[in-house]
Amino acid sequence: MNKLELLRSFVRVTELSSFSLASEALGLPRSTVSGHIQSLESLLGARLLQRTTRKVQATPDGLVLYERSKDMLAQMDELEGLFRHDDAVLSGRLRVDMPTAMARNIVMPSLGEFLARHPQIDLEISSTDRRVDLIREGFDCVLRVGELPDTSLVARNLGELPMANCVSAGYAAQWGVPKTLEDLPQHRLIHYVLAFGSGGPLFEYDLDGRMQTVAMPCSVTVNNVEAYQAACLGHLGIVQAPLLGMRKFLADGTLIEVLPQFRPAPMRVSLLYPHRRYLPERCRVFMDWLQALLEAHNQPL
Repeated sequence: MNKLELLRSFVRVTELSSFSLASEALGLPRSTVSGHIQSLESLLGARLLQRTTRKVQATPDGLVLYERSKDMLAQMDELEGLFRHDDAVLSGRLRVDMPTAMARNIVMPSLGEFLARHPQIDLEISSTDRRVDLIREGFDCVLRVGELPDTSLVARNLGELPMANCVSAGYAAQWGVPKTLEDLPQHRLIHYVLAFGSGGPLFEYDLDGRMQTVAMPCSVTVNNVEAYQAACLGHLGIVQAPLLGMRKFLADGTLIEVLPQFRPAPMRVSLLYPHRRYLPERCRVFMDWLQALLEAHNQPL
């Protein structure tokens, strides 16, 4: 009986409060995860989980075991890679979440290079504009763009993304381009929100480290990056977006940067991962690769 596997199943069930979610996260049948918990309870002679019709909760004994097990499993992951000198032996599943635009424009085109170096890593990449729950959904790390809410997660700063104000060449031909801030009310802004009804359309710009805004008419409001970029390419108005995703369109003339002296403040890029003393080597190696990749792409226009 592999006691570490029993503990891994127990920790995941406790974090996700669900046998089904834990089995999916672990890549194991639900019956296997349930059997692991039963074996662990028999081995320790203690009831570890309280099962209800809605969710699974740790008992007082289970909470004690959970806190001890997290650190021990993390240390085992660290020990497994402590004496490895050949990166190719890194293995195991790695589940990562990142914004859709970052996955499409930066990570996916270069991912073959990482997998060629580490062919035994089983990489799962989720790309969505939704803020996933790292713990409950079983992610090893998540990439975030923008300011971070208060969190118990560890944040690794990857730098900043310069921003740009852009319109399509078609929009400029029909409506012209703003030359000053006073011109903005005569133009249209494409409004991006995470949740509809969360605020009005504002043109934002950085002035001596402080954010300033100008109210603008809105052509359309969207809640995902794909639609935001498509609306701009469809000549619907001004967008304020990371320069990284707009660079190729600016280079070929499809888009035009406007008011470059009034760019928004750069957006912070961070990697978040669970608070633990020891980070699995496969996760550390992937984060190092991701940081180097971002630095290589994030050059001034």
